[in-house]
Amino acid sequence: MALFGKPKYTIVRVRKKEIPDGLWTKCEQCNQMLYNKNLEENLKVCPKCNFHFTLTAQERIKLLLDEGTFEEYDADMLPLDPLNFKGPKTYQEKIKEDQETTGLKEAAITGEGLLDNKRIVFVVTDSRFIMGSMGSVVGEKITRAVERATRQRISLIIISGSGGGARMQEGILSLMQMAKTSMAISNHHRKGLLYISVLTNPTMAGVMASFAGLGDIIIAEPAALIGFTGPRVIEQTIRQKLPPGFQRSEFLLEHGLIDMIVERKNLKQTLSQLLDYLA
Repeated sequence: MALFGKPKYTIVRVRKKEIPDGLWTKCEQCNQMLYNKNLEENLKVCPKCNFHFTLTAQERIKLLLDEGTFEEYDADMLPLDPLNFKGPKTYQEKIKEDQETTGLKEAAITGEGLLDNKRIVFVVTDSRFIMGSMGSVVGEKITRAVERATRQRISLIIISGSGGGARMQEGILSLMQMAKTSMAISNHHRKGLLYISVLTNPTMAGVMASFAGLGDIIIAEPAALIGFTGPRVIEQTIRQKLPPGFQRSEFLLEHGLIDMIVERKNLKQTLSQLLDYLA
């Protein structure tokens, strides 16, 4: 009979309500789901665990410089492909892809502006563009910016957000930028002028081994990964377990590599005070 053929329970199918993309971000450290609007209002810092998300170069300029005062240097300088490099993607394809994705022409923006009404030369690298690695254009732009600061006898601030070091697609031409930027900063230092280096997550490899590690004052954001080679590669090479927190800001402060750790919300005020005291 049909009576005995009926299912024991009635199955009701409800269409799941879709959540629009782009409203929430998962914290990389504590896995908390964060509403994007609240996250941006908190300067992209997780309110639960204090994880500092990566900022773009434009966001750094907006955060630290007085509104409307930034004047960019060398905005039209573009990278070439001296080695005609080919991999899974050619070098030119990778450059074009990152230019379209980021709206940047290269991984560094240089210029001058006011920080609490104090004139400075300001440089920022952006890890979205080939991991902020240093090719010929990045090295040239940074060197020119440092030389302008030296000629004008004003302070220099560089914000490093570079997971990559020298750019392998340019070979020795990229490695030369380490020496070139370091020499420009050395000349700036000999003139008795102030250079503040701010390290963000991550600052690694040739960037850290050159201009990023040469500040008169070196500041880091909390829990930033800072070093030359990543911890996984080091462990595989020396076949030893690294200490907890190795290459993080707090570990490096304890061992004397950096001078202070400053949370993002306090960074502009701290830089302003240092300029007052030391410039």
